[in-house]
Amino acid sequence: MNNWFHSWRAAIRIARRDAWRYKGRSFLVLAMIALPILGVSAADLTFRSSELSTEESLDRTIGAADARFTDAAVAGVPILQSPDGEMSTPAQDYGDKMWPTGTTDVTKTFPAGSTVLTDSSGNAKLTTVHGLLQTEIRELKAADPIAKGIMSLQEGRFPEKADEFAATTHFLESSGLSIGSTLSARGYDRTYRIVGSYELPNDLKADQVNALPGAFLAPYSKVAEKAGMTRGGVETTHLVKAPGGFTWNTVQQINTKGVAVVSRAVLLDPPADSEVPLYQREGWGNYESSAGAQAAELAAVGTVVGLAMLEICLLAGPAFAVGARRSRRQLGLVGANGGDRRHIRAIVLGGGLVIGVAAAVTGTVLALILTFALQPVLEDSFGQRFGSFDIRPLELLAIALLAVLTGVLAAIVPAVTASRQTVLASLTGRRGVRRSSRVLPLVGLGALLLGAAIALYGSVISDQFVIVAGGSAIAELGVVAMTPALVGLFGRTGRWLPLSPRLALRDAVRNRGRTAPAVAAVLAAVAGTVAVSTYTASSDAQERAEYRASLPHGAVSALVMEDGGRDVPAVRDAVQRHLPVDVRADVDRVQVGKPNCQPFMDSPGCGRSEIVIPKANECPLWTSENGEDPSEKFTKEQRRKLAEDWRCKSSNDGGIYVEGGLTIGDAKVLKVLGIDDSGAEKALAEGKIVSFSKPQVDEGGKISVKLIADTMKASEAEQAGKPVPGEIKSLPAYLVPGEKNSYGVQALLTPAAAKAAGLSTAPLGSLFSTDTMPTSEQRQKLDGEIAKIGSDVELRVEDGFVGKSSIILLSLAVFAGLVTIGAAGIATGLAQADAEADLKTLSAVGAPPRVRRTLSGFQCGVVAAMGVILGSAAGVLPAVGLRLTEERERLAFYERALDEGWGGVDAPPYVPIVVPWETLTGLLVLVPIGAALLAALVTRSRGALARRAAI
Repeated sequence: MNNWFHSWRAAIRIARRDAWRYKGRSFLVLAMIALPILGVSAADLTFRSSELSTEESLDRTIGAADARFTDAAVAGVPILQSPDGEMSTPAQDYGDKMWPTGTTDVTKTFPAGSTVLTDSSGNAKLTTVHGLLQTEIRELKAADPIAKGIMSLQEGRFPEKADEFAATTHFLESSGLSIGSTLSARGYDRTYRIVGSYELPNDLKADQVNALPGAFLAPYSKVAEKAGMTRGGVETTHLVKAPGGFTWNTVQQINTKGVAVVSRAVLLDPPADSEVPLYQREGWGNYESSAGAQAAELAAVGTVVGLAMLEICLLAGPAFAVGARRSRRQLGLVGANGGDRRHIRAIVLGGGLVIGVAAAVTGTVLALILTFALQPVLEDSFGQRFGSFDIRPLELLAIALLAVLTGVLAAIVPAVTASRQTVLASLTGRRGVRRSSRVLPLVGLGALLLGAAIALYGSVISDQFVIVAGGSAIAELGVVAMTPALVGLFGRTGRWLPLSPRLALRDAVRNRGRTAPAVAAVLAAVAGTVAVSTYTASSDAQERAEYRASLPHGAVSALVMEDGGRDVPAVRDAVQRHLPVDVRADVDRVQVGKPNCQPFMDSPGCGRSEIVIPKANECPLWTSENGEDPSEKFTKEQRRKLAEDWRCKSSNDGGIYVEGGLTIGDAKVLKVLGIDDSGAEKALAEGKIVSFSKPQVDEGGKISVKLIADTMKASEAEQAGKPVPGEIKSLPAYLVPGEKNSYGVQALLTPAAAKAAGLSTAPLGSLFSTDTMPTSEQRQKLDGEIAKIGSDVELRVEDGFVGKSSIILLSLAVFAGLVTIGAAGIATGLAQADAEADLKTLSAVGAPPRVRRTLSGFQCGVVAAMGVILGSAAGVLPAVGLRLTEERERLAFYERALDEGWGGVDAPPYVPIVVPWETLTGLLVLVPIGAALLAALVTRSRGALARRAAI
């Protein structure tokens, strides 16, 4: 044991001295190992720091209170809730019936002796330096000790008077205001002064202002209602502090009154799932990751870590081999003085251990420093403050041990190779001849065949992506194991090459021990790049084929849904002033109820309209009777046949959709949408509805529009399976022949015809055709103008399909290129170390200086070319397998949709496989050429002339 300790101590001292002597090579290997450790350690520190404890999370949500009480809005009936208060449902099972709705008096549930703070939130458009900004208004006495922790005061103070606001720092940045500024709300003449700034620790990007309870929301709501403006809802909760807190039994007692509770005591000591009645109800379980899902995640993480370690070992291994080759005389002296093979292996392995430890320490220390220094930046990026700088020593130690393990593994092959050198060969500088292993290529071939079979099974028979990915990984490892044999096959192409590249290729083939790891490293990096690039390019082509334009190319739509369209004229004018408009087509919508009613919202006094589909035109697959599934009446063959029926065809035009399906506009709408139909223009002039949907038109050539005044009664009737009550107006219609793309417009009626039919309308916005495609500068100016108007505008400019894969493909190509150049450069350095004596002899006998540069460049280019070619071939397999698996999944869904009569699947799935030729060309041509040129440029033309060692 003592001899073992002293021998390893000496080996590590020698390795440390060599690492310090050859600083450039040591730094290169250290950087390769330390950078991943830095990234993983920083990610661990960031994740753990951003992960809040239960106590920290409670401080940010309920402050110092014991609980937050919330009205469940079920008219006070008993409810069941989850321990965290996130989920709740009425205790009674109402089945298909509607739940009761309505408020309850939460104040009656407060225990005696409680201290209560009211916390109310609403929204309003506040005046800013730039115009108007939609802002959350929060009425909470933030200075009260109970609210401590919810808001973090940055400057000034919280409001103390009814005419004071405090604002989040993000609101002040967005609005251009500051402490001391005054502001008001749109249509509200009362002003407020900003007296402080704060931030929400859980939402740093929130635009919010704080006021005292009753200071803003209630008076503003009255003014807004009187002015006919849209009013947002006000949500009110209560922060309650009571002696003894609120246990789970207490929370359940409060639930019987229709109130949900977030309790500090319950969250700090949650009950078992068996004690939670909500979790015993079907469909309301406590869903957590299954053991199988967790195992799959661990397997995926382990695979990624293993492949990353393999890549580093393949890159760092040749670097250790370079060090061993340069130190062969020193190692020979160790053998000449009584050292055996295990001492030689210990010295080389000690180099891996030394650099691994140095990389672990460097990566971990840098991760600690950078994460701590960049914590404010990370918090801004995450949008929330970290709880604390959380350091998990065991996790960081495990990550650091990966660095040490990687360094040792990378040095194993060079250590074994160096130990097999005879003392005489090491001292004289002879390289010797060693045949490559015949077993490794066979093992690699077996792994390749096995992996290909698994990937083929996953893509053709199974629907599991993980099977394809696992098989592809095994196949790629097999190709890596076959690399020495494949390098030998490349050598046969040398007979057709000129002298210099032939010499470089022959040298690479003869010295596979240093060539194969570098080629394998390039292969692995390029294979991953090609796989991801092929999959990304294929997905991009699929998205392009499935893309549905919302408007004709270059057209613009600007729609305003709120406040009865009061800002529509200003928005129309802004678009015309800033964009190259050719034709403007104004559109309105049918308005049922009060003038300020907003579409798609159920508010008191507001209704809606809808186009009634005649009974004969309803799709039999979708027409429900007595609440039963209508498709059950048909066989599988009948459902497939009905899927081709015009009544069951779904419209995939996308684009513009107006509530109820009826758009109010004139013939200019047709012009902007690119619809050339004289019959449609004539029908509009005659006061008819122009329809683009055949099911809307009845046998008499009319369309029926139902005006529903009470949306609550309509919902109740729908739940009961009864006809929806409402006034029906029938208008003559013209059905546009063929299948013209109307970009979502289902039916069109002129304003004059709508008025004549007794339909009330409200401005909706406009559609615009443009002379040229709007530029980025024009759009930015328009966005600024709309921001000043302060309205919620749905602005859309049809650019056509814009792929997002270009930057991904470029990044992958750059990554693969850097790995290729690095690996080829390491192999070239090792080749130069081997051939240094020959190069000196060539120089001594009069060889031109360019010989060193040319040979070095071709050696680097040969390694890069071999790795890129093999990697490109190996990378296509996983991408093709994943795409075939995806095609099978989508095709199975398509067939099932036809069999079940779901509808909405008019065409078979299109899942193309596209090879990114630009990326492949760059990898196959540009990267090897670039590597060769770079190696030639950095190689010295003349080496130091020295006496050649005697043979």
